[in-house]
Amino acid sequence: MTRTDEPLRFPFTSKHPMLPPDEFGRLRAECPVARATLANGHQVWLVTRHAEVRKVLSDPRFSREAITRPDAPRLLPVASGSKSIFVMDPPEHTRLRALVGRVFTTRQVETLRPRVTELTRQMVGRMVELGPPADLVEHLAQPLPLTVICEMLGVPPQDHTLFQGWTDVMLSVSAHSMAEVGAAAAELRRYLGELIAAKQRESADDLLTVLIAARDENDSLSTEELVAFAETMLMAGYHATTSEIAHGVLTLTERPQTVRRLLERRGELPAAVDELLRFSQAGGGVGPIRIALEDMEIGGVQVRAGEAVLPCINSANRDEQVFTDAAELDLTRTHNPHLAFGHGIHHCLGAHLGRIELTVVLDELFTQLGAFRLAVAHDELSWSANRAFTRPDTLPLTW
Repeated sequence: MTRTDEPLRFPFTSKHPMLPPDEFGRLRAECPVARATLANGHQVWLVTRHAEVRKVLSDPRFSREAITRPDAPRLLPVASGSKSIFVMDPPEHTRLRALVGRVFTTRQVETLRPRVTELTRQMVGRMVELGPPADLVEHLAQPLPLTVICEMLGVPPQDHTLFQGWTDVMLSVSAHSMAEVGAAAAELRRYLGELIAAKQRESADDLLTVLIAARDENDSLSTEELVAFAETMLMAGYHATTSEIAHGVLTLTERPQTVRRLLERRGELPAAVDELLRFSQAGGGVGPIRIALEDMEIGGVQVRAGEAVLPCINSANRDEQVFTDAAELDLTRTHNPHLAFGHGIHHCLGAHLGRIELTVVLDELFTQLGAFRLAVAHDELSWSANRAFTRPDTLPLTW
């Protein structure tokens, strides 16, 4: 596609929320970097092939920080001048990543596994008590990630539902007005600011207290940055993981033989989780928009300074040049360089925690439910089209 061709309209429509749009396959084969117009009228370059997506995610000439400018293209609201690590470039990103990265090492995150296991066991046990059918979204996929993230931050249990409500509004695509989204964001930031102030007066054993101490000792993290980091953790750690759990379990219910295999071979669960992440459509298929800082070529297309580039991660994860039988779920896949957690300096800090939660969830479902299956026909599930992270509204399981 050249600059004179009519831009595509994005986002594309898929035949089903569990399937990638057909356009991704055609673009990978014919035009891996293509012009597109977003619903809000902004123009971007869609990047759909694995190699080019990796380049956009890792090349410092594609800026995340530039999307905070008032006139920058965006899919979701981003506050002008945001201090979130999510939209920082080096050197500020390097400073903040080094500070918070200390508590997200594999060793540190592994210390959370017993608590994740305890919570999951309790929640699945509650499903067993209720008896089939039991809604996975209500009883596990939603409360588990929310509880884990809130406990990490030191949010009192009685306030967890407040966070759920605010972030649900903030990550809606079209269900709420910009004023409603702004009001929810303001309430969340006000609460986090008050929580940080309370922890300054009386410390606790949680992540926010650790980061406050680091700031007070080295003056290396502002209150605004603390609030923005906690906000980012909540939205990514809660919503993304909730949707990945729902997509992963639903994918397995479509494949009873795969469920039986994993029941007998629990040691394959870690590899299975990575394949489910590759296969999943939970994230809507896109990474955050980047802005080109200089003229450059990518995928045979000249991208000019100031133009927006949108890496399509779900498309990259189905690239036939990288993944054998890319359209098929293969839990025995050994070469799996998927990009579900991103790539480069913005690779998800919570990637290992997300893998732990998904692995523990599947293991506990197999332990307590055995060969679980969907309690309704797949076409009876309802899906909201207004979430940044897609998932069925309910997921009733039987066993």
